[in-house]
Amino acid sequence: MELHDVWFVLIAVLWTGYFFLEGFDFGVGVLTKLLARNRPERRVLINTIGPVWDGNEVWLLSAGGATFAAFPEWYATLFSGFYLPLLLILVCLIIRGVAFEYRAKRPEENWQRNWEHAIFWTSLLPAFLWGVAFGNIVHGVKIDQDFEYVGDLWDLLNPYALLGGLVTLTLFTFHGAVFTALKTVGEIRERARKLASRVGLVTAVLALLFLLWTQVDGGDGKSLVAFVVAVAALVLALVANQAGREGWSFALSGVTIVAAVAMLFLTLFPNVMPSSLNEDWGLTVTNASSSPYTLKIMTWCAVIATPIVLLYQGWTYWVFRKRIGTQHISDPVH
Repeated sequence: MELHDVWFVLIAVLWTGYFFLEGFDFGVGVLTKLLARNRPERRVLINTIGPVWDGNEVWLLSAGGATFAAFPEWYATLFSGFYLPLLLILVCLIIRGVAFEYRAKRPEENWQRNWEHAIFWTSLLPAFLWGVAFGNIVHGVKIDQDFEYVGDLWDLLNPYALLGGLVTLTLFTFHGAVFTALKTVGEIRERARKLASRVGLVTAVLALLFLLWTQVDGGDGKSLVAFVVAVAALVLALVANQAGREGWSFALSGVTIVAAVAMLFLTLFPNVMPSSLNEDWGLTVTNASSSPYTLKIMTWCAVIATPIVLLYQGWTYWVFRKRIGTQHISDPVH
């Protein structure tokens, strides 16, 4: 396997980790309006992801940095062509981080309510837009012979990409509801399980349509295996949730995300960004990659740094593994 193939796989792994981890905290952010009935319950939801949400975003930074270094042509075309959607995602992530930190700085109800609105919308929009972005990457966009995007914003809002956005939004919300049931006690835990069942059914329908479309459009035998695993895991996650096995349900919803992202990258390879104008104008792992020397240095850096990051993040989840409820909220005003 060539180094550019290795880095394609590593970037796929980074995006998979990001969607697995950030997926449930996007979902929890959406649930602050759909599930929580009062301010203490919203604080419980926020506290379930409070120690980990910023660590989850490290995966996004790593994926973006790896793409820039390993496939500069891909990075340039992607960020110039998808400038407005990616800028909106970036703004949302900035506001979201500020909202988590500033919400409890003042006791006024209007102050906290406004930051809670910000948490909801800046969780919902990226959850939707990431699906739209990856839908376009896999489906192909208007790239000319100079590897430049020549379409406009409306070209990105095609039916396949919009369906992808709905899938990521509902799947992340389901993932977040299952995580909430796993991390909470009392009434909010029971309501999270019931909501997960309803959202999961909608997710199953949308995901089946999107993944089937992906398989028919450009899949092969490997992507078909990932398709079957994703659908089966989602169904089993719903069954486990209905049976009250939150741990299994969360693990299986995670498997669904992993298999679905794997299917998208398997469908994409060896392309990294296909052209809908002419297949010869698309970006591939070969024509978009850095030099072998650059990839070699990056590989050694990844071998050294990755285990350290994984150990630290795993330790964080272990330390904050206990369930919480409204009885653990010492000051209900905040």
